[in-house]
Amino acid sequence: MTAGALERAIRRAGQRATSVERCGMCSGAVGPEHRHVWDEQDGELSCACPPCSLLFEREAAGGGRYQLVPTEGRRLADLSADELGVPVGLAFFVKRRDGRVLGHYPSPLGTTEAEVDADAWRAVEARSPALAELRPRVEAFLVWRGIPRGGGQQWVVPVDDCFRLVALIRRHWTGMSGGSAVWREIARFFDDLGRRHGRPAGND
Repeated sequence: MTAGALERAIRRAGQRATSVERCGMCSGAVGPEHRHVWDEQDGELSCACPPCSLLFEREAAGGGRYQLVPTEGRRLADLSADELGVPVGLAFFVKRRDGRVLGHYPSPLGTTEAEVDADAWRAVEARSPALAELRPRVEAFLVWRGIPRGGGQQWVVPVDDCFRLVALIRRHWTGMSGGSAVWREIARFFDDLGRRHGRPAGND
């Protein structure tokens, strides 16, 4: 996923609907709650209506170009990601098809991205079967250190959850440190992950 494609997806996630959203496959209208499909050729996410989503439930249906973003996520319990050297309190990591992993670091201006050291990634991945099974492009490893609230969480989530998080940060950030409102919204976002994705998953 290029930086430009990521920024386009984030902008779409953060925009208020001023017109009817359309399915990227058939151009039919989609509701507020809809699935997304990763387009490997164009390097971006497309909205998908329910009938088109069903077409891509089978992985082979996309012909190597389209991949349906999953809806399930899971919290990874007792997993340290210190080897990844996350320089900020919030980051997400997306695996590419060639095995490389890009770290994305949200900010009020969007995201900064950098390739993750392969040995460091393998060290973290070796402690987590769920992370080892991370699906390229459509799932992300999301890390929150809980700053300034304390604590910390690690999740495997659908990649569109990360786009929504970045849009939220851009919308609510104020001043140099973000302000109290953005941290409240981030905490609510992670509370919502817990409600939607259920109990934590172990790593053994």
